[in-house]
Amino acid sequence: MKNTISFNEVLEIAEKLPTEDQETLVEVLNRRIIEKRRSRLAGEIRDARKEFKEGKCTPTSADDLIREIVK
Repeated sequence: MKNTISFNEVLEIAEKLPTEDQETLVEVLNRRIIEKRRSRLAGEIRDARKEFKEGKCTPTSADDLIREIVK
């Protein structure tokens, strides 16, 4: 069974930390979020390159891309 904690419980616990620890917690969380985003973006780039190599997509001009988006 997985032990879970609610968002409000996390906030209450964080509130009890000294200010310096709260600041460190924020920094750590921000770095982890950035790393997750970076990792997700790298995966999307890998997938896009693979699709391009497999011929599943073709180069297009910026104008054509904009026209496709606004359809």
